[in-house]
Amino acid sequence: MCQRLHGLCLAIVTLSTCAAVNAQQNDLRQEASSAMRKAATYYREHVASHGGYVYHYSLDLRQRWGEGVATVDQIWVQPPGTPTVGLAFLRAYSATGEKYYLDAATDAAVAVAYGQLKSGGWTNSVDFNPSSKLVAEYRNGKGRGRNNSSLDDGQTQSAIRLMIHVDKALDFKHKAIHESAQVALDALLKAQYPNGGFPQVWTGPVEPQAVLRANYPDYDWRTEGRIKNYWDMYTLNDNVTGYVADTLLDAHRIYGDERYLQALIKLGDFLRLAQMPEPQPGWAQQYNYKMQPIWARKFEPPGVSGDETQEVLETLMKIAQATGDRKYLEPIPAALAWLQRSALPDGQVARYYELKTNRPLYMSRRGDDYSLTYDDSNLPDHYGWKTASRVSEITKQYKSIAAASPPVLVSTAGIPTEQEVRRVISDLDEQGRWVSTYRGERLVGQAKIAENSPYLSSQVFSDNLTLLSAFLQSTSRR
Repeated sequence: MCQRLHGLCLAIVTLSTCAAVNAQQNDLRQEASSAMRKAATYYREHVASHGGYVYHYSLDLRQRWGEGVATVDQIWVQPPGTPTVGLAFLRAYSATGEKYYLDAATDAAVAVAYGQLKSGGWTNSVDFNPSSKLVAEYRNGKGRGRNNSSLDDGQTQSAIRLMIHVDKALDFKHKAIHESAQVALDALLKAQYPNGGFPQVWTGPVEPQAVLRANYPDYDWRTEGRIKNYWDMYTLNDNVTGYVADTLLDAHRIYGDERYLQALIKLGDFLRLAQMPEPQPGWAQQYNYKMQPIWARKFEPPGVSGDETQEVLETLMKIAQATGDRKYLEPIPAALAWLQRSALPDGQVARYYELKTNRPLYMSRRGDDYSLTYDDSNLPDHYGWKTASRVSEITKQYKSIAAASPPVLVSTAGIPTEQEVRRVISDLDEQGRWVSTYRGERLVGQAKIAENSPYLSSQVFSDNLTLLSAFLQSTSRR
């Protein structure tokens, strides 16, 4: 009898504890949901312009920054601009089912569609003032000027991803958004070279080139071989191929069109071809049509890049998962070994390693002139000459994928902790703003914000809204 009573007491205590925990979690879910709506309402109804967004704002919203100062008629496409915010709204819609968030994401997609170029893609911004210098040759006929669709910094890729995800959320019934998505994807496929690579910029279908393997230039790359229109060449700089891979994967999942999967396969084949031979089996930022590393801007020399190499390795693992083909894992061990032996004394990796010698390569600056140097003691501060090493994380992920059959990419996205959720909620002010303070860090777009000044960040808004959405989704399944 005593044992039964003891067991009954334990059960009652356990049930009481579970009920208390569930009540606390439900309270936190409600707080998170309320914070999301409050923040989204402020950002959509006060910060948005023409349905779109830039990178940073002064608290009175009179000053706006994208890549430099922006006007109220300008929105930014390049992350963390309008597509970044729009996808965060869409994540909130997925987590809550509230139409308000879908409407906000639709506003963003319509704004981005306005700035689609006749060549099918996007540049880094959209200007709704037809007399502005920033206007380009928009597909809607309301622009003029340049028609250069760009893959730099994820510009066109992020725009396409917003369009296709909103298209799906609207059941493919919004004519302008659906058409914009299809035109963009068709243009992207036509911008892919026969070897699977992509240029940084295009205005129309690319010219076919011979399919070759990466090799070292047989000329003095310091003084020869510069190409003015390097943007027409095969480009990996700033994760061009990683952004493209994500776009093609999303497009294939959403539309089921095999063309996008075939384009992804070709991209993977290009990355295998683009791996430099020993002694530096990494990847360069850009290649000429002979598949040799080349100069881009005057401070971007040919060299094997630590940053782009890490990005390529992550992209190859995604492609291996999507295709089930292990050949996309084959380049990884040699590249990881090269990254390990190329680590800088502080554990970071250099952006550039000199061809063949593998010495870390930098630039010194005097005015507008740059000079090659091995000295890292006085680097120009406008560029990322070094980057954090992700070798340990990539190695762990590679081993996990390689051990599976077929290759399986293990998600590294964690569930937000209650502490993180409470911090984000508490950081929201009375008006529904997540206010940042500038402490001298390097900001995307290099906005001119005074030291210790408060400002609003589209990246912070998007990150926080996404985190709260992830919390709601994770707890709804428990």
